[in-house]
Amino acid sequence: MGMEGEEQEKAEKVVPLVVQDADDELELIKKKYLRGDRANLEALKDKKLRGQLAHREEVYGKSATAAAKAEKWLMPNEQGYLETEGLEKTWRIKQESIVREVDILSSKKAFDLVLPELGPYTLDYTSSGRYMAVGGRKGHLAIVDMNNMSLVKEFQVRETVRDVAFLHNELFFAAAQKKFRSKELMSKSLDSILGILRGRSFSSILISFVDATCEIGDTMLEVGDVTFGVEDTILEVRDSSFKVEGIHIFITGMVQNFTASRLASFFHVMKEHGAALKLKFLKNHFLLASVNKFGQLHYQDVTMGGMVGNYRTGLGRCDVMDVNPFNAVVGLGHSCGKVTMWTPTNPSPLVKMLCHHGPVLAVAFHPGGQQMATAGRERKIKIWDLRKYEVLHTYSTGARTLQFSQKGLLSIGNGSHVEVWRDSSGNHDYRPYMNHSMVKGYQIEKVAFRPYEDVLALGHSMGFSCTLVPGSGEPNFDSWVANPFETAKQRREKEIHSLLDKLQPETIVLDPTNIGGLRPWRRKERPAQHEREAELEAAIEAAKNAPTKHKTKGRSKPSKLERKKKDSIVRAKRPFVDQQKKEEDQLLKKKQRISEEAQLPVSLQRFARKKAK
Repeated sequence: MGMEGEEQEKAEKVVPLVVQDADDELELIKKKYLRGDRANLEALKDKKLRGQLAHREEVYGKSATAAAKAEKWLMPNEQGYLETEGLEKTWRIKQESIVREVDILSSKKAFDLVLPELGPYTLDYTSSGRYMAVGGRKGHLAIVDMNNMSLVKEFQVRETVRDVAFLHNELFFAAAQKKFRSKELMSKSLDSILGILRGRSFSSILISFVDATCEIGDTMLEVGDVTFGVEDTILEVRDSSFKVEGIHIFITGMVQNFTASRLASFFHVMKEHGAALKLKFLKNHFLLASVNKFGQLHYQDVTMGGMVGNYRTGLGRCDVMDVNPFNAVVGLGHSCGKVTMWTPTNPSPLVKMLCHHGPVLAVAFHPGGQQMATAGRERKIKIWDLRKYEVLHTYSTGARTLQFSQKGLLSIGNGSHVEVWRDSSGNHDYRPYMNHSMVKGYQIEKVAFRPYEDVLALGHSMGFSCTLVPGSGEPNFDSWVANPFETAKQRREKEIHSLLDKLQPETIVLDPTNIGGLRPWRRKERPAQHEREAELEAAIEAAKNAPTKHKTKGRSKPSKLERKKKDSIVRAKRPFVDQQKKEEDQLLKKKQRISEEAQLPVSLQRFARKKAK
C-alpha cells in the first residue's frame, strides 16, 4: 500500500505535456507585451521609489499576461501563406489562379483600373487600410473607399502632382504639387459648394481658404480676415497668394446635420516646403515631412501649423524618402549613393551610410525597425542591419520602388514587373515568394501594401492596380489603433485621443527604448571620515611593515633603513593628501561661483572685487 501511495503522488506531480506546451507558448507570447527590461530595484536606496517601481512592474506583468491570453484564445495563430507540394514553386503561381481559388470578397480586391491619360500614379493608404489616395502626375487626385470600391472624392488640380500622403485620418491628405493656381479652381469649388448649400437646413459651417483669394458672383473676398455670409454659411479668407510652389492639404469634410456625407474641399497651402518631391506623415507626432528638389528637408506640425525643422541635406536633389516605423526617423536616399537618417531636432543627420556606388533609387524600412532595404542604380538590392549598420545580403537585381509589408514581405517594383520576397528561414535571407507582370509598357511608379489585408497596390503609368499576396497583412487589428470599420463617432473620438497622446519631436531618437528608463548612478559616493582615517592607517602600517632587502657595503645601515621607511610612509600618504586637496579646491571654486552668481544690491556693488581684465 505504501508503494502504491508514493507512485500515485508522483503521478499527480507530473505535469501533462499538453499543459506544459501551452504554458511555454503563453510565455513566448507574453514576451511581446512586456515593456522592456525590468528596473534594477536593488540599486535604489529610496524605499518609497523602490516600492512604487515594484508595484508598477507587477502591474505590467499582469497586463502582459492578460494580453497574451487574449491573443492566444481570441486571435488566429498565424497568417496564411502560399503552400506548395513537391517541386512546385510559389513564385510560379499566377494571379489568375489565386483569384479563382479565393472567396468572392477576396477576389474583388484584385482589379486593374486603367487611366492612360493622367498617369503615372502614386498612392497611399490610411493606417487602417480602408481608404486609398491616388495622385496622377497630370493633376488627378482621388480618394477611394476600398471596402465597397466607391469613389469618395475626386479633384483635377490641372498641374503636376508628385506625391500624396494621408494625414491622421481619411479626411485629410496632402499633395505635393508643382505650383498652386488657386483663383480659378477655388471659385469653381465655392460655386459648387454654395449651389449645394442653398435651400438646405443645416448648422453653420466655417470654410477656411488659406493663402487664396476667391471670387463668387459679383462679390470679391478681399485680402485679410474678411467674412462673407451666404444664408447660414460663413466663408473666411486669409492672405492672398497665387502660383506658389508647395504642399497643399485637401480636406474632405462631413457637414453636421446635413444629408450629404462628404461635401466640401478645403485647401491649405504650405509654400515653405517649396517644390516638394516626397511626402511622409509621422502619425504619432502629427508631423508632415517633405523633401524638395533642392535637397531641403522640412518638418511641419499639422496641428498648430508651425515649422518644426528646416534643414539642408547638402547632397543635392533628393526624391527618395521613407520613415522607420519603429522610431519615426526619416531616411533619405541621395544621388551620391548615401542614405542619411534625420530627426526634426538635429540640423545634421544622425547616421550617414554609403550604401551604393551609384544613386539610391529606393529605401524601405522593416516594420521591426532593425532592417533596411536599399536599391541602387547599379542594379543591386541590399539588406542592412540597422543595429550594426552592416550589410546582411546583396542581391543582383534592379528596383525602382521598395516596401515592406506588416509581416515582413518585401515588394520590389521594376519596370512592368513586381516581385514579392519572403524571409522564410528567419536569417534575413529573402527569396522570391511571388511575382506579377503588368501589361507590357506599364511602368510601375510605386508599390504599397494595404494594411490588415493581403493586397499589394501598384501605381503605374496607365493607372493603378491591386494584386493578392497571401500572408502580407496583419490578420489581427487593434480597434484602438486602426479600425477599418470605424464609424464617424469613433473617428472623432480617436482624433481627440490621438491629439492628447501626441508625442513631441524631441522623442524621435534612434533608440526609443531609452526613453523612460532610469539613468545609472554615475556619481561616486564620498567615503566617510572614519573610513578615510582607517584606510590611511592601514596604508601607513603596510608601509612600516614592508620587508626590506639586506644590502652590503653599508647600504643597510639603521639610519638608511629608517630614512627609507619614512619615505615609504610619505609615499603611502600622498594619494590621500592629494585627494583631500582636490576636494578642498573644488569646494572653494563652488563657493566662489555661488558668490559671483549672487547679485549684490546696488548700494553694495561698489565694494565688490572687480575682475582683472
